[in-house]
Amino acid sequence: MTDAQNTAADTTLRASGDSPPDPRPAPVPLLEPREGIPPVVATDEALAEVVAAFAGGTGPVAVDAERASGYRYGQRAYLVQLRREGAGSALIDPVGCPDLSGLGEAIGDAEWVLHAATQDLPCLRDIGMVPTRLFDTELAGRLAGFARVGLGAMVENVLGFALEKGHSAVDWSTRPLPEPWLRYAALDVELLVDLRDALEEELTRQGKLEWARQEFAAIAAAPPPPPRKDPWRRTSGMHKVRRRRQIAVVRELWTARDQVAQRRDVSPGKVLGDAAIVEAALNLPPNSHALAALPGFGHRMGRRQLEQWQGAVDRARALAESELPQPGQPLNGPPPPRAWADKDPAAAARLSAARASVTALAEQLNLPQENLITPDTVRRLCWEPPELPTAESVAEVLAGHGARPWQIEQVTPILTEALQADAD
Repeated sequence: MTDAQNTAADTTLRASGDSPPDPRPAPVPLLEPREGIPPVVATDEALAEVVAAFAGGTGPVAVDAERASGYRYGQRAYLVQLRREGAGSALIDPVGCPDLSGLGEAIGDAEWVLHAATQDLPCLRDIGMVPTRLFDTELAGRLAGFARVGLGAMVENVLGFALEKGHSAVDWSTRPLPEPWLRYAALDVELLVDLRDALEEELTRQGKLEWARQEFAAIAAAPPPPPRKDPWRRTSGMHKVRRRRQIAVVRELWTARDQVAQRRDVSPGKVLGDAAIVEAALNLPPNSHALAALPGFGHRMGRRQLEQWQGAVDRARALAESELPQPGQPLNGPPPPRAWADKDPAAAARLSAARASVTALAEQLNLPQENLITPDTVRRLCWEPPELPTAESVAEVLAGHGARPWQIEQVTPILTEALQADAD
């Protein structure tokens, strides 16, 4: 057992329902790398050595990835960190080594330990790393009832060590990466397996380990999400834009901005802010001079840039009525709950009863409501319930919406009761 595991065994796991702990008599010790900061792997030769080392290691593999969100276009990985017993830690530069499929195959049979796995899996998949089994320490913390499930909070509460802070939102596309950043990155995987072991023990104690395993299996088996339909509709401040001509301006400016951002490999927000797009849509400027007077366009923006954005506005102004976008997206599922009382009062009553029951059960089980059952699943069930709401028919609907067996077992009785009460 490692020193960290000994610490974990001596540390009381503090879930959200427990009483506040006594103040610590001394500051929490700052975590130090056990073998120092490993060199960054950026060549095929160095990568081959890492692949051999990790293939020869034992036990789970801690995996993490750093992106340059807010700085670069897309969500690609700019650093991959790994750690495994018998192999130590590794820092890999996906810019120098863009194909890590060989590494993914070398550890493919092992359990991968990640924190907030759904955030990192897409960028890992893009470079050839796809797990068959995983353990998500953030999700495990949620199921165990921890109030704070960030990696730093979990390592401190469970293992008794403090992680260095301050580099999570830096530009990881920077080259060379500064030593303090590399230190931060290496420490992210230093105790991840130790945290996994302690959380597994806690989940076992609470009788939730099988729940967690089902959740992890669902994440590992999930296909890549399909491309988002009309992503421009997610422009911040879009709710202010109501007329179809104005909505067309948002679409044209968003599309033009996305093309520029992709070509320059920078975050779209650094090319043109969402607030500026909404201002242009609301004002429909007739020329670049009028556009320059709007917030987000005039300050330090060159004539060519203004003409580029004005061109997008002009394209929207020239569209025929039949070509203008509709105000809202076609609904795939029930309407917003705020409209239920008018559209279907009985459905609104079902939803109210179901929500109250889910809230009560989640509190009893000491886990977040959205992890017990997704709000979307509850809405869909209440909007279109089975004709005869029995435990069997409700369970079938839940399974059809992707609920895991443990979730179905827990919520079917309370949701069936809520639907039957409405039917009576």
